[in-house]
Amino acid sequence: MPSQSHTVARVDVHTGIPFDAFVAALEEAAPAVDRGAYELIDETGGTWDDVRAAMAENAPHHLVRYFRLNGTQVFRAAGHSVKSMEYLTGNHVIAETMFRHDPRALLYAPLRMLVHSDGDGNAVFTMHRPSDEFGSLGVPEVTEVGKDLERHVIELLRLCGVDASEDFA
Repeated sequence: MPSQSHTVARVDVHTGIPFDAFVAALEEAAPAVDRGAYELIDETGGTWDDVRAAMAENAPHHLVRYFRLNGTQVFRAAGHSVKSMEYLTGNHVIAETMFRHDPRALLYAPLRMLVHSDGDGNAVFTMHRPSDEFGSLGVPEVTEVGKDLERHVIELLRLCGVDASEDFA
């Protein structure tokens, strides 16, 4: 298949919440993935139902953090004072519902999120709109999951004290 271009909206949510407080709230709402639980399931020949149960326990709000890059630490030596934290966030049970239709969905899952500070030290949450990324594959079932992921992100931000429903509209 030849290369294709598509348009993706970037969502910038100005939280009005101090950077450190917002990051703490986000990391509480989307806990780190419990890799040990999934390794144990694999090692003991567990089932997909075991994976579902472990994810439901690990992700009380549907999403977990697979990776975190502290850009504040990385770029401070270069003289930057803007705080930043980059995340790969998702849910492999949700990802499987897209993968079964098109493995290219993993190009966009997990979701990439950035939190950085604005001039007042408040957090700005930035990501590409999931329905645009997953919708670019042209598979209606995958696009619908992208829309569900947007609802999960909006809920995650609500738990952090931010109403982002208009930002994703």
